[in-house]
Amino acid sequence: MANLSINGSVVKPPKTFSASIQTIDADSTGRNASGKMIRDIIAEKVKLDIAWGPLSDSEISQILSKVSAAFFSVSYPDPQVGGNTTKRFYVGDRTAASYSWNDKFQAMKWEGLTLSFIEE
Repeated sequence: MANLSINGSVVKPPKTFSASIQTIDADSTGRNASGKMIRDIIAEKVKLDIAWGPLSDSEISQILSKVSAAFFSVSYPDPQVGGNTTKRFYVGDRTAASYSWNDKFQAMKWEGLTLSFIEE
C-alpha cells in the first residue's frame, strides 16, 4: 500500500484502510407522484475509515495531533483515481482502545486507533 500522509507527514501504516465514495443529493431529490426517482446530485465526497494496530504513546500522539485542526490535507491511495491523491478532510470520532494496564506492556499502550476522515 502507498504511504498515508497527513499534512505532509507520513504516519505509521494502518492495519485497515477503507475508502467510500458518497454521493450528496440536494434536498429536492426524491420520488415524484408517479414514483420516478428525481435526483439532483450536487457533489461526490470521499470518506476514509482507518484503523491502526498496536501503537505506542508517541505514535498515537503523532496521528492525533495531525488531525486536531478543523481541516487538514491527506494523501492516500484513491480507488477512483487509481493511485495516490491529496484532498482536504475533517475528522469524525476518534477511538483509541487501551492495550493493557499491565506495567510490562509499557511500549505499546494502545490496541489501536480508529477514525474517519470526511472530505471537506
